[in-house]
Amino acid sequence: MVNLKGQHIYLRALEPEDLEFIYGIENDTALWSLSDTLTPYSRFNLRQYLENAQQDIFEAKQLRLAICIMDDTTIGLIDVFDFDVKNKRAGIGILIKDEAKRSKGYGKEALELLVSYCFKTLHLHQVYANISESNLASLKLFESNGFKKIGLKADWRFDGQQFSNEFMLQLINE
Repeated sequence: MVNLKGQHIYLRALEPEDLEFIYGIENDTALWSLSDTLTPYSRFNLRQYLENAQQDIFEAKQLRLAICIMDDTTIGLIDVFDFDVKNKRAGIGILIKDEAKRSKGYGKEALELLVSYCFKTLHLHQVYANISESNLASLKLFESNGFKKIGLKADWRFDGQQFSNEFMLQLINE
């Protein structure tokens, strides 16, 4: 298995103690557009989610990991979703919660670790990401990790007032 520890961060399974961190993310309306969330989550529902978060990726078809800096502070989440064993592919999403922790290389390192895990441990052939055309920081992050834009989905997202485009990016394990 690949090591989920980098030089500045490490990835770990979710713990019950992550409840307030996840609650803060899932109920931050400014972040809802990133995940297609439309309603707030209760602590009760998130506690149930955390109790089931240890499900095997082959059963749940997804995996969410905490991104932690070396002093054990949780700074974000990184996800594998739409895990497709037959076609050997999955989607990846990432969020660094605190803006002050962004653009410091933590996201890049977390993405590198997760991609390595997907290719070396899960034996995936490809990973992909769906990123809003206006999310320049995420586009730069994924492209700097070797992802290529393979398509633009026109008018893909509606924010209640207007439609916006979304890129699909892909990285194939050569």
